[in-house]
Amino acid sequence: MAQLKQEITLISGIGQLSTTLLGTGLFMIPAIAAGIAGQLSLLAWLLLFIAICPIALTFAALGKRYPNAGGTAYFVRQAFNERLETSVAWLFVSVIPVGVPAAVALAGGFAQQLLPAPFNTSLMAQFFTVALLVLVNLMGSKSSGRLQTVIALSIFTLVGSFIWKADIGTQDITFPAITSESVWAVGAALGVMFWCFVGIEAFAHMGEEFKNPQRDFPIAIIAGCFVAGAVYWACSVVILKLGAYGSPEFDATSIPWITQQLFGDGLKVVISILGFLACFASLNLYTQSLSRMIWAQARQHRPDSHMAKLSRQGVPYVATFAIGFVVLVSCSFGEMSGLDLEFFLKLANGIFVLVYLLAMLAAYQLLTGASKYIAAVSLVLCVLVFVCLGWSMLYAVSIFTLLSLPWQKWLKKTKPQTNIE
Repeated sequence: MAQLKQEITLISGIGQLSTTLLGTGLFMIPAIAAGIAGQLSLLAWLLLFIAICPIALTFAALGKRYPNAGGTAYFVRQAFNERLETSVAWLFVSVIPVGVPAAVALAGGFAQQLLPAPFNTSLMAQFFTVALLVLVNLMGSKSSGRLQTVIALSIFTLVGSFIWKADIGTQDITFPAITSESVWAVGAALGVMFWCFVGIEAFAHMGEEFKNPQRDFPIAIIAGCFVAGAVYWACSVVILKLGAYGSPEFDATSIPWITQQLFGDGLKVVISILGFLACFASLNLYTQSLSRMIWAQARQHRPDSHMAKLSRQGVPYVATFAIGFVVLVSCSFGEMSGLDLEFFLKLANGIFVLVYLLAMLAAYQLLTGASKYIAAVSLVLCVLVFVCLGWSMLYAVSIFTLLSLPWQKWLKKTKPQTNIE
């Protein structure tokens, strides 16, 4: 049976997760959160870090005990049954036509500024991003991990230079007094900030490719979350000090504006490149995880199919090309239909939170001791977030319900029975 190559190290694992969690969020979420809660957004970040710890610890415990390319679907199978595993797997795959194209559009916005005419159109920039995603994925997880580590170091350097140039002091990290009105503002900011830590579930699919999954996988999750959280918090401090928030324009351009204020116009191209790479890093891990999910299902149910084949680099290349094709079609549809980008993101968020919820439910069933209690806390947190999603959770619930119906059993009943005499 074909096996993925074990070539992810601890450092590259931390680099992959941290850049995935930062991704597009770094260029939008700190400014949006600051606009909602002001200086208290710093407190909201700390509360979010505390809340995300049990979820990260639970994924770390699951990945350590069950390193498998199937990720959450595999955890669900171990806890419950094979049919539910298949439903979870295809639930995760269902994010391809709604979530991935939305992220590609965000990355394409940065790429558009770098491409020459006539290739600097929105659709061409998205096609370029998808083609680059497929190419990097085909190179294997080792090369991909190195690239994302370089991207992570570049992001850390940028935010570090902000802290140095903005002359941040202790007075810039103090919290104002909390009132009854500010509590609601902090809660609203938390609802926005949660999406900065959507990505841990995708990283769970990479556990099988770690050189030492039992030791390095849980450390990579905890360290990756800590690094990403520290970068978000530091970036928020700079945004608050310089006042780069409070308007729709700042929601998407706070980082370029801060760079211009601190360093002048000379770094415009650098910011465009870094913005594209940050978005690309997040997309890259999701493309990897989705291809491995499809491959893991094929390996289990149809081991002789093309989807179950690996390239010489140990990459599920057929699944990677299939994802690239679906994303290209979805990007074309989204561009021609003019559907709102935020609409797609909300649908994708519903799927991600439901996947988190199901992973925590499996963890509560599988884990023992302190890990079981941590999983219980994580499950409650995920349920609360899922309820807060409102109408956008209906897409995830509808897809999961349809996938969970006994279609194979019904199809067998509808087939004509032949009697052999």
